Amino acid sequence: MAQIVDGTHRSVVVVGGGQAGLATSWHLSRQGVDHLVLEADRVGSEWRERRWDSFCLVTPNWQCRMPGFPYAGPAPDGFMVRDEIVAYLEDYVRSYDVPLVQGVRATSLEAGPGRPGSQGFRIETPDPGFRIETSAGTLTADQVVVATGPYQRPRIPRIAERLPSSIHQLHSSQYKNPSRLPPGEVVVVGTGQSGCQIAEDLHLAGRTVHLATGSAPRVARFYRGLDVVAWLDRMGYYAKGIDEFDDVDSVRFRVNHYVTGRDGGRDIDLRKFALEGMRLYGRLVDIDGRLRFADDLRANLDHADAVSEGIKDSIDAFITAQGLEAPEEPRYQPVWQPDHAPDSLDLQGISAVVWSTGFRRDDFWIRVPVFDGRGYPTHRRGVSSVPGLYFVGLPWQHTWGSGRFGGVADDAAYLTERILAHRMQYGLRWIAGAPPQRTVA
Repeated sequence: MAQIVDGTHRSVVVVGGGQAGLATSWHLSRQGVDHLVLEADRVGSEWRERRWDSFCLVTPNWQCRMPGFPYAGPAPDGFMVRDEIVAYLEDYVRSYDVPLVQGVRATSLEAGPGRPGSQGFRIETPDPGFRIETSAGTLTADQVVVATGPYQRPRIPRIAERLPSSIHQLHSSQYKNPSRLPPGEVVVVGTGQSGCQIAEDLHLAGRTVHLATGSAPRVARFYRGLDVVAWLDRMGYYAKGIDEFDDVDSVRFRVNHYVTGRDGGRDIDLRKFALEGMRLYGRLVDIDGRLRFADDLRANLDHADAVSEGIKDSIDAFITAQGLEAPEEPRYQPVWQPDHAPDSLDLQGISAVVWSTGFRRDDFWIRVPVFDGRGYPTHRRGVSSVPGLYFVGLPWQHTWGSGRFGGVADDAAYLTERILAHRMQYGLRWIAGAPPQRTVA
């Protein structure tokens, strides 16, 4: 492992030691690029600290294709649980000589006066392209890759302040297991992947669960003899670039489909949960001594089912077009309908609320003008609008697989090519521990 030496220079600094940062490091190493990877905690901390005890992947293990280190375990069609995911990343770090520094947080990123720009590289200044302040000292770098991931700061709506102090509140990233919550009924707000899986975890433990639904879609686990992920992979969905869509913004911020890999993988059917006693509601809209819900439960459930059935339609069409043999399978039939969805819930008996309301980016430390009006990095395939600054691990950075174990390798390889091209364009000689110099022909 590498160490921080205050005042040293690196050709490339990668901020973030998760799967995106490590994949980038692998490609940089293959090209002989002097670089350093900074990890604020330790490898796997996002999976270790922000996932519940029964957490598992929702994509099959065979999709874990970190560069140079594809999944080689005994269950390629299974779903690694939390501790296995952490072990996979730790084994990856041991598989090659990663210049990794753990326990060091980047606190500030600024562009130096020598940063290449529209006027070219100013060779009269010895200052490098970027200055990175860290909890262990200052670094400079010709180029920087931000690999801090999308799940940075938990998002909890301000409406949470209206709940009485007697009710225990926590974000989904803080949830561990049902026994950690006080006795009583539990409200889960949000039906993305985390919300649905946490609601199921509580439900299976025998807790009374009230689930405030949203507009997240769902997907079947298996269809016509294969995991749906396998069908979508064959159909090229995970490799389709975002620039092939007409509605780029809506695609980039689209909520993921809910499904689970638990116990070998299965659908998450909220209607079935309702039959078994889970209480379903529409979207939470207000708290005024009671929880108030929109009248959209039926619409939310119907939308989730429609998306799932639409994916099956595309699989059917693919099978027919390719002349494939696949077993026929009856389509899903709703097992429950909300005849009358309650519009409110008394707080009496509620002991805890789990906010499965997502995350927001936390890029305050990046003091480079690279963000749009929503605070999102302006980039094309991770290449930002500021020369020499890159992002990797963003959802839909280029494809649906971006940022995931199955697609991050392609993004990391592409950025490494851009990093090499940037070096050639500005004629930089990469010398570890020294400021950049311009090559003289």
